[in-house]
Amino acid sequence: MSIEALTTLLGWSFLINTFILLLTTAAIVSLREKVVKIHSRMFGVTTDDLTKAYFHYLANYKLLILVLNLAPYLALKIMS
Repeated sequence: MSIEALTTLLGWSFLINTFILLLTTAAIVSLREKVVKIHSRMFGVTTDDLTKAYFHYLANYKLLILVLNLAPYLALKIMS
């Protein structure tokens, strides 16, 4: 695989993952009551614990996007 193809792959991967992150964030923020009710019944978790879990999920997903997509993409762009 060439550097150009890998750069393109990482660029699209970054955009797709960022879209998923924004969509998930919007869903959690706008549908919070319904989502919390469903998840608390499914898993038997309190509302406070779910709020923390949602925050950790979004933070970890964002961190993974930055480390696994954006950083290599920028490094390849600088190299070429």
